[in-house]
Amino acid sequence: MISDLNFIQRILYILERYGMSYLKGAGTTLVIALVSTLIGCLIGFIVGIIQTIPVDKKRDSVIKRFFLRLIQILFRIYIEVFRGTPMIVQAVFIYYGMAQLFNIQLGMWTSAFLVVSINTGAYMAESVRGGIISVDIGQTEGAKAIGMTHFQTMCYVILPQAFRNIMPQIGNNLIINIKDTSVLSIIAIVDLFFVHKSVAGALYTYFESATIVMAIYLTMTVTASRLLRLWEKKLDGSDTYEMADSMDIGNQMR
Repeated sequence: MISDLNFIQRILYILERYGMSYLKGAGTTLVIALVSTLIGCLIGFIVGIIQTIPVDKKRDSVIKRFFLRLIQILFRIYIEVFRGTPMIVQAVFIYYGMAQLFNIQLGMWTSAFLVVSINTGAYMAESVRGGIISVDIGQTEGAKAIGMTHFQTMCYVILPQAFRNIMPQIGNNLIINIKDTSVLSIIAIVDLFFVHKSVAGALYTYFESATIVMAIYLTMTVTASRLLRLWEKKLDGSDTYEMADSMDIGNQMR
């Protein structure tokens, strides 16, 4: 009987019997977290950029100003709603509520990716907006002075600088998503936390199973954190800045 075993032996027994289930659950957690973070970042960049589009009362038509302002208000509502409510409530609303209110039946996988993506997008939108604002206004004015459009200014001048500033937040969102996918068990997603609940319920080993799950989550988040730190250092470039002489520059231009 498992009750006759000590703590370490119970953990080893659980791993021997359900080890593959934990690994499959961890794989599901990683897939949802990675894909949803990428989609969420894309949503965040689009919303963040649109939120920072300036309105020129002299040059822009009334129709353009009206629709731009309307879109910005809608995006602001989206950000406040998804930042101000728990993800578990959002999952319940989208998976169950959409079917009851709008007769739209979404699958649990579609709902899972949708919930985590739009939740991440809401947080990333504010990070992108802050990153864009943090770039000196002179950069924008200089780009506009040489005839760049707002889109060109964003793509070639502002976003390359803002991207490095918001890299830590992208990493934070990925780590948060790895942990927060646990709430998706409420819509029957068989992630790592769902496996934990199943094993603990079957064997009545709540603490032992929680220990295993905690170790797996910690391994995933620490690994993701280290990889993102390496990416940040790569984006920073070399620590040494040596001046190139005119001969070398001339040779490179030929």
